[in-house]
Amino acid sequence: MRYSTLLVLTLGSLAAAAPRDCAQKLKEQVSPPRGWTKVKPASAEHNINLRIGLPQANFAQLEKHLYEISDPFNERYGDHLSKEEVEALIAPHDESIQLVEEWLASHGISADDLTRSPAKDWVTIKVPVSLAEKMLDTEYHVWLHDESGDTMVRTTSYSLPEHLHEHIEVVQPTTMFGRFKGMKATYHYADTERPSVDLSQPWIPIPSAYNGEVNASCNASITPTCLKELYNGVGYTPSATNANKIGITAYLGQYANFEDFHNFTAMFVPDAASSSFEVVYIDGGQNNQTLSAAGLEADLDTQYAFGLTYPTPGTFYTTGGMPPYIPDDDTPTDTNEPYANWLDYILSDPSPPQTISTSYGDNEQTVPESYAKRVCEDLAQLGARGVSLLFASGDFGVGDGDANPETQTCYTNNGLNETKFIPGFPASCPYVTSVGATWYIPEETYFISGGGFSNYFSRPDYQAVAVPEYLSKLAPGTYEGLYNPYGRGIPDVSAQGQWFWVYYAGQLGQIGGTSAATPTFSGFVSLLNDARLAKKLPPLGFLNPLIYAAGAFAPKAFNDIVGGSNPGCGTEGFNATIGWDPVTGFGTPNFYNLKDIVLGDMDLLIGGLSL
Repeated sequence: MRYSTLLVLTLGSLAAAAPRDCAQKLKEQVSPPRGWTKVKPASAEHNINLRIGLPQANFAQLEKHLYEISDPFNERYGDHLSKEEVEALIAPHDESIQLVEEWLASHGISADDLTRSPAKDWVTIKVPVSLAEKMLDTEYHVWLHDESGDTMVRTTSYSLPEHLHEHIEVVQPTTMFGRFKGMKATYHYADTERPSVDLSQPWIPIPSAYNGEVNASCNASITPTCLKELYNGVGYTPSATNANKIGITAYLGQYANFEDFHNFTAMFVPDAASSSFEVVYIDGGQNNQTLSAAGLEADLDTQYAFGLTYPTPGTFYTTGGMPPYIPDDDTPTDTNEPYANWLDYILSDPSPPQTISTSYGDNEQTVPESYAKRVCEDLAQLGARGVSLLFASGDFGVGDGDANPETQTCYTNNGLNETKFIPGFPASCPYVTSVGATWYIPEETYFISGGGFSNYFSRPDYQAVAVPEYLSKLAPGTYEGLYNPYGRGIPDVSAQGQWFWVYYAGQLGQIGGTSAATPTFSGFVSLLNDARLAKKLPPLGFLNPLIYAAGAFAPKAFNDIVGGSNPGCGTEGFNATIGWDPVTGFGTPNFYNLKDIVLGDMDLLIGGLSL
């Protein structure tokens, strides 16, 4: 709805007084974020889409269901919940709904002005800054991101009536300064990093690969064929294409170009040369087909995720909301949180893809902990419904986003200028699968691979053995104070992340990063889902309990990556070692070995049987 100053004043004077004590109490406060400069007060007429999160009444029960149906040793394995069952579990109490409605009505906002999530745990309203400041007892300003020039309208604190604190968990956009950037390592192109390729020896012996060898050209030239050879997936043809789907998410004006896709498939996946993919437009998202508008991130993700899984139907989600917001517009609207808009859509979808790959994220500390936990809980809902969610772990080792590991400062956002390792989010959410990166053949640790330990999320049960085992190998005092040894460790797995051929804006070039690794691993997950669905078995859903069981009991399910590290913050970072590590997780996939596991009712895991 649209407010004028007069209308807001009139509504405020006519609205009935709230039925409870309206004394405001501080709800959340953050220190001014590093790298952002406060420019000026926000315009009173600037529109904000406020998202109000109500407590999810029975999330603990949802989480219990999630872990039971994702545990390969549990008799409920694969017994996913329906959309309606999930929504019934996370619906807020009626009292919370009523009190929030009364509070909004006291500010002249009627039920007709609200947008609710299907479970009613989120309420969204469009209000001008002048009204948001009154409701939240705060002041919004325009903030400038010094490095990129992006601008946002945000505040560093907000308050709510004291009686609402237990009925409202979070309100955003307020204190969130995350930018949700793509994870593509465009700066790692140096020819000195390329391996020398001896083409007089046409095959590289790799015991775990298909037929025990990989074409030598793959050592500096990754294609879908190379990945299928390396990860033992040659010869598998999807057959459950009437049931199985794979999705790719895109934000910030990243458009997947069909001409680039067709050129790529014609060269590297000839069987898919005439194929295409569905585009879903969310909240004003676009997919401009002008070649100059093609997005490198979007082209990379679609060409590999859909190329590896052809003829599985692919869906490209393009979500509106891209910086920079222009603070001098007459009627500006701040749309800098596109990920929340995508979540709204996908949670409402009765039949989402069984595998969804996301190559975007940001430093965990840029997302307020309260909001990060609510987003993570939303992701858990998808896992409980049978969706496998995979996220890039990041391209800066243990560092803070500076491309040069030697100059990373890694300061915290708490105002104390402490140096700490910087994990990524949403990769740090315990209900998703985080993907790191390797390179070279035979595979080695790619030093950019984001990894470490969350400062928001505690270690989940599925990591109860693997993570302490890794930490026990560190010398006493190693990086003490730089990381949280009790936090959720990332990544969980990894895949190749450099020298990927990609068609972009009509030209053939190469790219890398965890943006390449994530759609690659996702592609193989989608093939595993296809194998299960073809046998009338449910999809895999939340992957991590299976991954950690396979990593412990069926070591040939993954290709373990040993040696190397992920430097940052003035350190060498963590080292990759035998078993799980916070650089490459359990390693890269062996498709046919994993396929035997997921089609065998997990018998191959029982009793510690190794493939």
